[in-house]
Amino acid sequence: MCNCTSEVWSSDHPGNDEATSAPPHARESGYIASAMSRATQSHPLTKAAARRIWLRAQRLDAQAAFGEGPPATAAAVEHLGYVQIDTINVIERSHHHILWNRIPAYRRADLRQAQSVDRSVFEYWTHALSYVPAKDLRFFIPAMKRHQREGHKWFASVKPADLRKVLRLIRRDGALTIRDIDDDVLVDKEHLWASRKPSKRALQLLFYTGVLTISERNGMLKTYELMARHFGWDRPPKGASPKQATAYLLDRALRAQGLVSLDSVCHLDAPSKPQVRRLIEARVRRNELVAVALEGAGKQEHWAEPATLESAGEAASGLVHILSPFDPLIIQRKRTHLFFDYEHRFEAYVPREKRVFGYFALPVLAGESIVAALDLKTDRKSRKLLVQKWSWVGNGAQRGARKDLKRRIEEEMHRFERFQLAE
Repeated sequence: MCNCTSEVWSSDHPGNDEATSAPPHARESGYIASAMSRATQSHPLTKAAARRIWLRAQRLDAQAAFGEGPPATAAAVEHLGYVQIDTINVIERSHHHILWNRIPAYRRADLRQAQSVDRSVFEYWTHALSYVPAKDLRFFIPAMKRHQREGHKWFASVKPADLRKVLRLIRRDGALTIRDIDDDVLVDKEHLWASRKPSKRALQLLFYTGVLTISERNGMLKTYELMARHFGWDRPPKGASPKQATAYLLDRALRAQGLVSLDSVCHLDAPSKPQVRRLIEARVRRNELVAVALEGAGKQEHWAEPATLESAGEAASGLVHILSPFDPLIIQRKRTHLFFDYEHRFEAYVPREKRVFGYFALPVLAGESIVAALDLKTDRKSRKLLVQKWSWVGNGAQRGARKDLKRRIEEEMHRFERFQLAE
């Protein structure tokens, strides 16, 4: 049990279910029968059309689809559903990189404005630590409440005295960073990424319970604030019911992916699959979703909204994007391989002699194909972008196409370098 704080969220109330309320065994047999009857009715879709759908959903087929400035940043996070945060910074960190690919005029200050001033985005755990739209906060309250009741496996050693200490400081003095606490007695690490500072562990646990939020981030230095004070709440919002949370997962994936599978909706979230499947089946029966037979997918089922399939034949743009390995287009490796015939290798933790693409390879999207993987590094002292390794893949491996591709990629690399070195 986690006696983290006396601050408790309001109780959840069940909402309306979009699926049936029949007994589980009846539902299961009904779903199997309906799936079998629809097997011959699946909409056939080529990989090329599937790529176009996904690129359009990711807003990688048009320039400045979200506009510019802090409102564009908030709009991009809202549309994508989340933007993953990561610590690796041989080039600009992933959250800035992902946003820059969709907002050509993006500045780091735009995200700071959205998080700390406008409060239109906040940080929490999706499949990883991410920026999430503030309007979606209620879908994360159940997880916060669960951590209040049960604690968190990463922070089982946190002591109540340490929780009381950091809460007392924040309530008395306002938001703080771990650097503002200098009287900790260091302890042994419990795992590779653990902190030796008890106060940092306490701050992290209070973050997962929703008592604290990250009100500002400078690099990887986080400023913690009481969540209620940050958002100016008199009372916290009511958490989503399980059924509402299931609909949120599916709708988020349909918006940002266009064409979905159970794996893509429930990325690293296998426990949600049964509920999501039931909801998909309900929407198929209502003709709100269409079953899709995707080229090369075998028995893996996919679905899309009818309007999405109607525009699947429109050609993608010829834009070039140097993508983060944590970009939503890349992070689901099996899906990327299926759609693009490109198998990304994340080799930051692979011994140097066993690397194929390099320490931190960045996939290069040209039009609707992934054509290269670039291992880049920003030399901030010399103010240069260094090419550690250039690997041609897919269509880029065809020598006849390389000259024009190389010119287009180098043009984008110059823009990427300016972004890396901008203050």
